[in-house]
Order: sequence, then structure tokens, then C-alpha cells
Amino acid sequence: MEKFTPVLYNYFKGLEMGDTVMILESFAVNAMIHSPLYGDVPAKEFYTKLFNDTRQSDIALLNIFEGRDNNYTAAVHFKYHWILKDGTPTHFECVDIFKFDEERKIVDMTIIYDTSKLRSAFKQLV
Repeated sequence: MEKFTPVLYNYFKGLEMGDTVMILESFAVNAMIHSPLYGDVPAKEFYTKLFNDTRQSDIALLNIFEGRDNNYTAAVHFKYHWILKDGTPTHFECVDIFKFDEERKIVDMTIIYDTSKLRSAFKQLV
């Protein structure tokens, strides 16, 4: 049963559109994001910073995995084509791991990808 797939599709649509309101509808109020570039931050703060640092995002979803033993987890494998606000393009494969509450809201998300090609350009934005 794919109980989180609609939430995840909505989340990635909001991510690609840069729509903070749409994204935050998928999250619980106190949700946390664990990012290799931004650190551990509340969801609202993370997406405000991310969209401020972004000119464009294009996402190609590859796989959605829902937890078998833990009914409140899912992971999404995708390709992310990201253009930073200064015009620097980058792309990478990524896996986001989601934890949900009983209302199917995201309470925790861990982002996993190799930042080596991006880190120097990202530091110049700050």
C-alpha cells in the first residue's frame, strides 16, 4: 500500500516550483530537516533559505520506497538539477529519507547526496 506517495508527489511538486507554502503543507509544525549543506534546521527555515539560494530546480523522480517494517517511513531516489541564485548549475543524484506522523505529515527528513562538486559554489552564496 502506498500511503505516503501522494504526500511525496505534492512535496516534490512544491520543491520544483519553489513554493514554500505548498511544501510546508506536507510537514508537521515542528518538522526538522537534516541537510549536508544547511545542517539540522526546522523545515520552515530550511525552505526559506533553500529557495532564497535557488534560481531554478528540476527534479526527475526515480524511485519511491515505503518502509516495510516501519509503517511511518519512506525514501525517495531522484535526480536534482539545481541552478543557484548566482546562475551556477549543478546536478546530482539524491535520496531523501522521510519520517511521518499518524496524520501523514512529514516530521523529519534526512537528505543524502555528495556535495563535493557543489560545496565551493554554495559557500560563495553565503
